[in-house]
Amino acid sequence: MEIKYNLQGYLVYITLAAYALAFLATIARQKNFGRVLYVAGFFVAVAAFGYRWQHVKHIPLQNMFEVFLCLGMILPPISLFCRLILHVGAEGADMLIGFIILFPAGFIFHSEPQNLPPALQSWLFAPHVAVYMLSYVLMAKAAAQAVGQLVKSSGPSNPELVGYEGATYRMICFGFPFLTLGLISGSYWGKYAWGDFWGWDPKELWSLVSWLVYLGYYHFRYMFGKKHAWMNSAIALLGLLAIIITLLWVNLSKLFPGLHSYAS
Repeated sequence: MEIKYNLQGYLVYITLAAYALAFLATIARQKNFGRVLYVAGFFVAVAAFGYRWQHVKHIPLQNMFEVFLCLGMILPPISLFCRLILHVGAEGADMLIGFIILFPAGFIFHSEPQNLPPALQSWLFAPHVAVYMLSYVLMAKAAAQAVGQLVKSSGPSNPELVGYEGATYRMICFGFPFLTLGLISGSYWGKYAWGDFWGWDPKELWSLVSWLVYLGYYHFRYMFGKKHAWMNSAIALLGLLAIIITLLWVNLSKLFPGLHSYAS
């Protein structure tokens, strides 16, 4: 565990505190106060991301610290979009997810600036990573809805919001195109950087596994989803597990040496 005694760290810790207090306020039925804290945490996260960008002189999406910082920053606007446009609620769960996502940036991964390796000095760097970050947050929200379905807790009290199973489906429908775009852009980038569209790198393989799990979700839901709704949610959780392996285990484990090792 690493405590960061600098401005970068303080901004991350303030955001963590805001997200945690927002979650506690929400479950204590102080939703308006919780939303204020959640929005305040978002603006501090934006400041932390902007400070990092100014510090490293490139868009901060290179390593695990920067990736989790970005994930923690983009969750609140995605949460708002999902509530207003997709009619998916669970703000309290989003606040908890935000805290969990940002925790590794605050206490696990180091924040020392690193030189951008040649493979990342491409115009594809920012859009490729950004679409994956969007898809990961959306699939994490889908997984939270899937948990609600599996534990069979009461559904949303607001009649404008959809139930857990429908919310999981909507989140995956919105996140899957981003996941697909990330896979395609990564393949094109591989051709540009390493001379081939597909190199059987562990990161590439697990990205494909993640994509195939969600493709399997669509197939199963269409064929059997009405009779076995709980399986829809189980597959959604399996998809998130594949994403976690892709994002963390492949990058950090010595079992998966590959071309993407710089991300650790």
